[in-house]
Amino acid sequence: MTISLNHTIVPAVDNEAAARFLADVLGLEYGGLHPVARHFAQLRINDQLTLDYMTVPEPTGHHLAFDVDPATFDAAVAHLREHDLPHGDGPGTHTNGRVDERHPLGGRGVYFADPSGNLYELISPS
Repeated sequence: MTISLNHTIVPAVDNEAAARFLADVLGLEYGGLHPVARHFAQLRINDQLTLDYMTVPEPTGHHLAFDVDPATFDAAVAHLREHDLPHGDGPGTHTNGRVDERHPLGGRGVYFADPSGNLYELISPS
């Protein structure tokens, strides 16, 4: 049996704002509220995975890491810089404005947080 992740729930102060934030950084299209469970703002990451953002009063941030191709990585870093969004080269230094050119998992890495405290990590081959 093949196992793959179908979706995960991501807590947020404002579910739609959080989904739009990541969609903008990654160059994805935010499709709106979940068609059945309308309390989730659903962001399709790829054919297999959606992030379902749920508004909660006091969200506890999650760490979500994505492997991305070099073009997506470059576009995401450009978006972060163009919009003066804090980003950095490590989970504890995610606001230092740097990109990790020697990510421990290979290639380059960048970290950034959304307004709800979710920490995103992008990893791309060099």
